Amino acid sequence: MSLLQVTGLCKTFGEVRAASDVCFEVRAGEIYGLLGPNGAGKTTTISMISGLLRPDAGKVAVDGADFWSDPARAQKIMGVVPQEVALYEELSGRENLEFWGRLAGLTAVETRERAGEVLEALSLADRARDAVKNYSGGMKRRINIGCALMHRPKLLLLDEPTVGIDPQARANILEFVRQLGAEGAAILYTTHYLEEAETLCSRIGIIDHGKLLAEGTLPELQKRLGGDQLFVLEGNLQQANPDNWPGFRERFRIIQKLDHQLIVSSQNSRHPSECLRDLLELPVRVENVTLKRPNLNDVFLQLTGRELRE
Repeated sequence: MSLLQVTGLCKTFGEVRAASDVCFEVRAGEIYGLLGPNGAGKTTTISMISGLLRPDAGKVAVDGADFWSDPARAQKIMGVVPQEVALYEELSGRENLEFWGRLAGLTAVETRERAGEVLEALSLADRARDAVKNYSGGMKRRINIGCALMHRPKLLLLDEPTVGIDPQARANILEFVRQLGAEGAAILYTTHYLEEAETLCSRIGIIDHGKLLAEGTLPELQKRLGGDQLFVLEGNLQQANPDNWPGFRERFRIIQKLDHQLIVSSQNSRHPSECLRDLLELPVRVENVTLKRPNLNDVFLQLTGRELRE
């Protein structure tokens, strides 16, 4: 069942088109990763879905109903974790949870009980009474997520929740998010970390310059490159022009060309040994050829011609 449907979302700020015809859906029990570099349009999309921004065009449906026909209903179904930590530093972790729980409409009794449950789930029960200003970055991130979970939302929007924290804290948050998905929550997870999207998300949308360029499972995205193998050629390729190599374009697809590196995939399902033989016979001096499995950055390269982190 789809908890979130986004259709044709558009948003412009002056001459900047922050979102252009963005379409995707997130189903119950699914972690959908929205992957793209900083400034790609991820936060703008989250802001339109949560009601912080009104789209110039397009539609957001939450649990089957249009968001703007009843925003209060939609916001009760979703929990939003912003990129910037939204906590009161002088309050304790428990007090922050209880504050946001009451804002979400819980009674005082419900709020106390739920805060205890969330603290246990986040492994922060022993620090519940400590002021948030004394928490580590990872602990603040966990409490930030906990605030969005107080009213048990069926849809959770996470906007780069692991930015600026250490690897161990990141691993803890990823495992917690994975557990939420396994329990049936629909999760929209934005990130610019390749490894997070690859290991956490059941489906991935790649966004850049406000446009959703491709989406699918990791194997489906890898298939866009012509299979599960890429060939990396190294050498002095500054003056090389693959368009002048007889039959090259018919046999290989160029993923990226640099002065000292060329990344290609096969245009068909030929055996790797046959592809290697063709590559070593090219009319250019090749110092090294390696074979690797494509990752999301390779897909991004093929779609945009630039590195994900550029």
